[in-house]
Amino acid sequence: MTYDPASANPLAGNPLKTRADMIRAVNDLFNPLLPFFSDGNARVRLDGAGAHFDRAAADLEGFARPLWGLAPLGAGKNAFDHWHRFAEGLANGCDPAHPEYWGTVNARDQRMVELAALGFALALVPDKIWEPLDKRARDNIIAYFKHVRQFDYADNNWKFFRIFVDIALDRLGADFDRSLTRQYLEELEGFYIGDGWYRDGNIRRIDHYIPFAMHFYGLIYSKLVDDDYARRYRERAVLFAKDFRHWFAADGATIPFGRSLTYRFACAGFWSALAFADLEALPWGEVKHLCLEHLRWWQDKPITSHDGVLSIGFGYPNLLMSESYNSAGSPYWAFKAFLPLAIAEDHPFWTAEEKAPEQAPEVVPQRHPGMVVMRAGNDVVALSSGQENLQMRFGTEKYAKFAYSARYGFSVEADERAFALGAFDSALAFSDDGLHYRVRETNEEAKIAGNILYSRWSAFKDVKVETWLVPSAPWHIRVHRITTPRPLQTAEGGFAIAKRDLDADTLSAAEGSAHAIGEVDFTGIVDLGSSIKRNGLAQKALPNTNMIVSKTLVPQLRGEIPAGETVLITAALALNDPAAVSGSWTTPPKAPDIVALQKLVNENGVTVSAIEAPGHMS
Repeated sequence: MTYDPASANPLAGNPLKTRADMIRAVNDLFNPLLPFFSDGNARVRLDGAGAHFDRAAADLEGFARPLWGLAPLGAGKNAFDHWHRFAEGLANGCDPAHPEYWGTVNARDQRMVELAALGFALALVPDKIWEPLDKRARDNIIAYFKHVRQFDYADNNWKFFRIFVDIALDRLGADFDRSLTRQYLEELEGFYIGDGWYRDGNIRRIDHYIPFAMHFYGLIYSKLVDDDYARRYRERAVLFAKDFRHWFAADGATIPFGRSLTYRFACAGFWSALAFADLEALPWGEVKHLCLEHLRWWQDKPITSHDGVLSIGFGYPNLLMSESYNSAGSPYWAFKAFLPLAIAEDHPFWTAEEKAPEQAPEVVPQRHPGMVVMRAGNDVVALSSGQENLQMRFGTEKYAKFAYSARYGFSVEADERAFALGAFDSALAFSDDGLHYRVRETNEEAKIAGNILYSRWSAFKDVKVETWLVPSAPWHIRVHRITTPRPLQTAEGGFAIAKRDLDADTLSAAEGSAHAIGEVDFTGIVDLGSSIKRNGLAQKALPNTNMIVSKTLVPQLRGEIPAGETVLITAALALNDPAAVSGSWTTPPKAPDIVALQKLVNENGVTVSAIEAPGHMS
């Protein structure tokens, strides 16, 4: 029997229109985990792949993460047949004398992350997982939770994890030091930038962790606790919703950007949290549509193994794009999308008729993440400058490309010693030996002026680059001014589209341009008048590098720049329309004047918030 990705995906065939559909979805996604529960139910081990933390913590992750969806399921008075597993597993995992004990925390530890889900569940459904336990088990749980609180949590969204432990301790009537709760609430305030936006810590990182972590936890807090912080979280979420909706395309796809994308439909978690918190940041019909349409986008993707267990990956199983902290249970943070199951079926989130948000302006500048978001056909593209992540694997590809697309995703490189084979989609690569290469990793300066992004960066220590990104929907333009003391080879890529088998696609390459026509997509890149000649190449990228599809084609421009100053001017286009080859492709935008761009940024440019992180070490 062959593997059928559609039938293996538990979301396939589910209309995902109603509360009943969502109840079915969370059960269908959870049930494949049942064979992997340990005898004492405290551990869920899905495969042999490892994360940087120990196996007990990974097994706890597999146990705890589904509770982000199951606790709301229980709180909403919906049937679930496996609460006994979670009650028993919680008791055994916190019992130092039990063979399935989760281990004692002695410093910053992954267990701190997973206990937040347990704290959330204890606050929401104590009747399911607390009240059935005897005094000894309860004492062990309280002792375990209180022990973990004394250690320092990471200086980012992790601070919410101790707050969720504290909420549980408070609900369970435990005695604990509440000043620590207030300390972390206050420290989290330091990550707030304004206009509803946070950083994920004092670093140049403003990604999906803002909606599916900072706002998600803040909105849950605002439902469970009534204080000034709760009111702030609600006010900020209203502001953020107006910006974040622009990250979603008409078909429900969101822009893949940043780390932890294996959490997949956790990207709907913000809309789900608005429902849970009873906060109408946008009309309920729009919040419902953004949430459910995103879930529906995942229905036909091969995101599970043949047994229905979510894989590590994004659009398909892919360890290459994973983080060092992704164990096999990591993807179940996706269950954050199921928060609305806690609210009654007569809530306006469920009773409202779905409505797509009003058509967005063609171009939306967003200063805080350093993005200019534009509509290109039915796609959403974010031009980007100002973010970085040098700590994560492929952090450069996840944060520092020039453009990110909801439809075409982005690619990670498979080999840093393969300049000739690199995808370099939405990137400019330099090589001084034809083998190794450098791309933009960090910015020395990043500004936004109206709809124009500017950045100054170094490819090598002695190679300086200035880049201007200009929307010209459905195209975008990149202008690079490069100063180098020696000749360098360059490669610049457009967007990656799906490659068919049997070389069924149409590839074209000429001096100054390249394009590819796939089954349903067109992608092209063209030189608009650079100071050197560049040759086109329709690159057959290495497999399993793109986030959304496993095999791709990327149009590129390649050439050699001399010592001194070189200006490259490029336009890139990708559309869900093969006929674009005789449409938009034939009318590329005009090359902008670099002097006028420079003047605009000098006179009107403001620094991108992301690059202003106070704790950043360059």
